[in-house]
Amino acid sequence: MIESRQGISVKRACEFIGLGRSTFYYRRSGESDLNLRLMELLDEKYTRHPFYGVPRMTDWLRKQGYPINSKRVERLMRKMGIMAVYPRKRTSRPHPDHKIYPYLLRDLAVIRPDQVWCSDLTYIRLVHGFVFLVAIMDWFSRYVLSWELSITLDTGFCLAALDRALDLSAPEIFNTDQGSQFTSQDFTERLENAGVRISMDGRGRFHDNIFIERLWRSVKYEEVYLHSYETVRQARSGLARYFEFYNRERPHSSLGYRTPHEVYFEGISAQPVSGPIGVRV
Repeated sequence: MIESRQGISVKRACEFIGLGRSTFYYRRSGESDLNLRLMELLDEKYTRHPFYGVPRMTDWLRKQGYPINSKRVERLMRKMGIMAVYPRKRTSRPHPDHKIYPYLLRDLAVIRPDQVWCSDLTYIRLVHGFVFLVAIMDWFSRYVLSWELSITLDTGFCLAALDRALDLSAPEIFNTDQGSQFTSQDFTERLENAGVRISMDGRGRFHDNIFIERLWRSVKYEEVYLHSYETVRQARSGLARYFEFYNRERPHSSLGYRTPHEVYFEGISAQPVSGPIGVRV
């Protein structure tokens, strides 16, 4: 337990052990056990079939024996930050005061590390609640540069992940979706101040950020769904182990069965990279 009366503030103590203050103050999400179970099912179904919207999800849950209405499904999906990937009316929108940047990756050959980074958010379930995960990935090597957890979909944890990634290096282009966290002035100003060009997916265009969507599938099927995290601390610990494994031990067929760590650091050291010469978006 972190106690501020021990002569160190909660903020400083959390910084010292690498724990976000929102994580320290985490409490049960407030959702019923039934809703938490529905959210688990929605998460697994969405990971397999990201084109499922509210009507299909409602129908599927009813067939699993849950007599619920579409309003509940819509509310839970909104709380989880997920939506079907096909274009449709009234999708989630960025903040009206935030600038939207054009998509810069169409027909671009990505041939080296730090040419393009990408970022996204996903829902991570706990036994009695949930958290949100953000990751920043190098597009060419699939190397995960940084990640962070939060109990809310605020901008702060995305900024923390971005700052850590920029401490390591900087890309030529940074690609995200149009979520309010990524369109916020604080986020885009950090990128612009670092001389990074900003690219944003078209709404509902799942394939614009396909590599990080594949990362989420790997994270969930190879780590999250195999464990029952009781606490945010357990989730953080499990994900830390997984990302270390993903970066340094897990070979990728698209990388010539090398690891993201090998390909990323070979590339930025200007050493010849064997295997695939690049990927065209």
